[in-house]
Amino acid sequence: MTEQKKRLPFILLGLVIFAYILSAINPYNRLAWLGQSTPAVLYVLLLVFLYPRFRFTNFVYLMVFLHVLLLLYGAHYTYSNNPIFRNLAEQFSWERNYFDRVGHFAQGFVPAFLFKEFYLRGNYVKRGKVLTMIIILSCLALSAAYEIGEFALVQIMNLSVDEVMGTQGDIFDSYWDMIWALIGASVAVFGFRRLHDQYIF
Repeated sequence: MTEQKKRLPFILLGLVIFAYILSAINPYNRLAWLGQSTPAVLYVLLLVFLYPRFRFTNFVYLMVFLHVLLLLYGAHYTYSNNPIFRNLAEQFSWERNYFDRVGHFAQGFVPAFLFKEFYLRGNYVKRGKVLTMIIILSCLALSAAYEIGEFALVQIMNLSVDEVMGTQGDIFDSYWDMIWALIGASVAVFGFRRLHDQYIF
């Protein structure tokens, strides 16, 4: 690995810290920002903790970087009040802000790459159909854990459901979130298999 490639994860980490600071400046709702930015922080801390023991490819670090930027951007405005999708909602007469669907697609899409590398390069699962199934199920489990975490936060702190979870009045919002995570994981596994394999093997 070249010196430039070795430095990339550290450069991305520095950019993430900068993005986190920007996201924290005058967010739409401070409490919502704290709740929605925490997964991004935990995400990064996990990879920092694993770095001396297990290093992912730069492809994965770049995908995670983009995912974290998406999370921090969403946290700054809250998923329900994303300005880009608010304008789209007005233009196309949508009944809700669909930024959260993009976020949950990414919640399945990016972790699929992490799970694939961890299982394969750690020699936990061999290549094949079983690996594909385990990756997708792992992404679904992660999505479900996220939804349960949101629910627990609302119950423990007696908060507004929409403020934290961004349901926007949709009683099936959590189910849609998991469906979009499933779609994201499937696109990563089947649509980006060859591209990702070039970085692994």
